[in-house]
Amino acid sequence: MNRRPTLLAAAAMTAAAVLSLSACGGGDGGSKENEKIAGAGSGDQKKESPSSKPSDDGIDRPEVTLPEGDNLVFSPETTGEAKADAVLRDNAEYLRAIDEAIAKQDPKSEAVVFYSKDSALLGTVDWVSGFIKDDTTLTGTVRYFNRKVVFSKDGSAGLTYCADESKGYTQDRKTKKVNVTPATKDSYVFYNDRLRKNAKGVWQVTKSTSERGSKVCQP
Repeated sequence: MNRRPTLLAAAAMTAAAVLSLSACGGGDGGSKENEKIAGAGSGDQKKESPSSKPSDDGIDRPEVTLPEGDNLVFSPETTGEAKADAVLRDNAEYLRAIDEAIAKQDPKSEAVVFYSKDSALLGTVDWVSGFIKDDTTLTGTVRYFNRKVVFSKDGSAGLTYCADESKGYTQDRKTKKVNVTPATKDSYVFYNDRLRKNAKGVWQVTKSTSERGSKVCQP
């Protein structure tokens, strides 16, 4: 029941990536039937709403929208430090882009390609394709919290954070049935992302690992 890929890249999947998905009965390559998070929204999800605030950095970014009933909440959204805030913003858009791609059944969407590269991009495409194959989508609200940025000497950024997936679910596209599952310790996931700023000034996710059920994220 993971909203996003764990070590993004099916071909590059390692034991470190597998450890994060044991909670949902499978790894990234398995069925996505039980892989939705946050607030359950049932019914038709045709309405879409912008999911992010316009950026004033002069970069021409794709508009990312999520269907009604699918919500992502980020805490903190900003820290007051411009460079760190840019990382937080672009990472949030990457996470929204994954949900948008699932909703629109477009694994190589403009936003996914815009906000990720390398193993992150490959894994995201594979992940979204799994939802399309299973004919499922996402509904609910996921809360991403304890977001912390650390910069490395090589210019890259490390971002750690937790995800509260206790109120989110998968939904069958045809029947509209929501797969409601009880919240457990495995509803909480610890993420460790690596981002690098490209020539356009966008912080793209290049790699991501996660640990489901991590004590770090337990309420």
